[in-house]
Amino acid sequence: MALKHIQNLRLLTQFSIRYYFDGPVCFRLLYTRSLGRSSCAACLCTSAGRCIQRHGCRKLQTDCSTRNVTTIVREPSFFASSSVGIHRDSELRFRLTRLHRPSADEEQGFQQKLESCSTSRQVLKLLRSVEILSDTMAAASLHRVADLEQEGSALRDPSVLEKDTIRALCFQLEQDSERLTEAGLVSALLACTRLFLDPWSTLMVRLVSESQNRLDREQMTVGELCILGRAMLAVEGPGSMMLEQVMAQIQKQEPTQWSLPDLIAVYRLLEGCVGEDGKYRDLLNAMHTHAVTVTSRMDPAAVSGVLSSLVALNQMQAMPLVISLCKQAVRHVPHFSNEELTHVLGALIHFGHSDHYFVEAMEKYVPTMAFTSHPETVSKVMQFFSRRNILSPTVFDAVAESFVYRADSYSTSQIARQIMAFGKLGYLPPNVGQLFRKVETILHTRFSQFQPETLLSLLHACTLVERFPVNFVSKVFSSYFLQQLQDQDLRIERAVLAQLTQLYMTMKLECPFYEGPRLLPKYRVKSFLTSSRSLETPVDQQLYNSVKTGLVDLLGDRSFFGSKVLTPYCYTLDVEIKLDEEGYVLPASHTDDVYKRIALCIDGQRRFTTNVRQLLGKEVIKQRHLQLLGYEVVQIPFYEFQKLPNKSRVVEYLHQKIFPHTFRLSW
Repeated sequence: MALKHIQNLRLLTQFSIRYYFDGPVCFRLLYTRSLGRSSCAACLCTSAGRCIQRHGCRKLQTDCSTRNVTTIVREPSFFASSSVGIHRDSELRFRLTRLHRPSADEEQGFQQKLESCSTSRQVLKLLRSVEILSDTMAAASLHRVADLEQEGSALRDPSVLEKDTIRALCFQLEQDSERLTEAGLVSALLACTRLFLDPWSTLMVRLVSESQNRLDREQMTVGELCILGRAMLAVEGPGSMMLEQVMAQIQKQEPTQWSLPDLIAVYRLLEGCVGEDGKYRDLLNAMHTHAVTVTSRMDPAAVSGVLSSLVALNQMQAMPLVISLCKQAVRHVPHFSNEELTHVLGALIHFGHSDHYFVEAMEKYVPTMAFTSHPETVSKVMQFFSRRNILSPTVFDAVAESFVYRADSYSTSQIARQIMAFGKLGYLPPNVGQLFRKVETILHTRFSQFQPETLLSLLHACTLVERFPVNFVSKVFSSYFLQQLQDQDLRIERAVLAQLTQLYMTMKLECPFYEGPRLLPKYRVKSFLTSSRSLETPVDQQLYNSVKTGLVDLLGDRSFFGSKVLTPYCYTLDVEIKLDEEGYVLPASHTDDVYKRIALCIDGQRRFTTNVRQLLGKEVIKQRHLQLLGYEVVQIPFYEFQKLPNKSRVVEYLHQKIFPHTFRLSW
């Protein structure tokens, strides 16, 4: 594509150039002639023959038949790839000169002022206030405009490209592309892609052409190569030949020789250009090995950036690096921005990792940020604790309080994710009344805004903590809502059907006054035990085998209890023991004269939260429903059973648990 840019460069000229000499400085006046139609002002800032905006021209209301841009340049002996000077005259005028390049302190001060700008207008005002501007400062200004205006694949206000200051910057970059530094050149090119300029505009063609020339010399630094790679990825996609050339030059270098910013830049570039499995596996593995040695020097932005890249690249084999980054993140928890913390938490969720010290740091930090941080960050905090099954009353109480006051500004997804965390871990905060009254108010006012599966998950989470959404389930069981749950093949996922079934069972068992629609049998499942998103946790096999051995010794024979019994009520019993009316144990195969059924819940570690001994919400509702269905539920938690030293103590423990009011017989 770069070659095509160069071939078409001659076809895209629109400007007539006249020179007026006065001593050592030449004034070059450039005129544009109208072609009988209003032109986009963003195009007039370059010599493009057509619109440089991908989203099309914005017609000007004023007469654009004649436009002139005056540039002040020195004679060729003074030219260098350094600076652009902006004069405080009625017209915008620029100057490239080696003699007046801003100092490092001036560039740093300008960058700080640029970052403090909150609107594009402030950026333009800042540009008009400076005496001289380097090419890197000019490119940074365009990047800042992109930061403030970019929204998806378009600009919030495309007319920002029509401003005189932007036009002048673009024109100067176009005319003097050969004199730009490598850093300024590639940064300007990337900024243009972020502003969605037309790849075939003269500005873009010249920047790409010059970048190709510089690339062929093989003198660019790793950081500059990465910026160029990202720009070409945006212009031509993963199949770009220039991008391949960039990656080839990067692979020639050893990651151990890179600076920390270079390492992070390569990670960011690889996010977008790794298309084939294992294409850059050796490079990535070398980068992971080196990154582990430098994590202690990473600031919050670096930790967040690398973790985000690892997620995008799905580097599951890089767990040593993830663990090292998590340890470093502990130091930065109070200093992460909202976006950075969101990325860190998302990465830890993705890799299934949590650190005790990281959790402690979050417990100290969340109460200070729950009322002020971005709603997505707060939601990601709850999602992290929920996915890792970590119950922290400190965190949950703070989020519950903030929810009452801030939930009106939350998206439906953020609302659901926060409440689902309470349901999954089976926790009710001190302000439970206020919390669920707020949830009810939101459901009344925004019911139709929820995505069907999100709404179902929210209502289901409420039932896990015995908060029954009776006023809303009738709508969920309606034919219209059920149709919305169907995918393109007119099917509903099994996990969704399981939620519907359990929600319907809850209404029948715990809300006898419910008189709404029934859930038709075709929407019900026969078992809550599924391979994904299961509403039951499978029994721990090792713990089950130990209990089974003790039961055989207690009851005298294996035939007197059933294992993994699927009930007519969708729940699977770890162990079922049947008794007759006189209290004698019946064989498991016996179906007549069963007076009492005992359900043993052999609860391994996975059925509890990881940090405290509290059953997960789905296990609590299972035991609650079994009791309502007539079962006597006997819980055998792992932390009690593991303390038993020998076989005789196991038998004695099981006897006390299952038959607390009878004497044990010796077989």
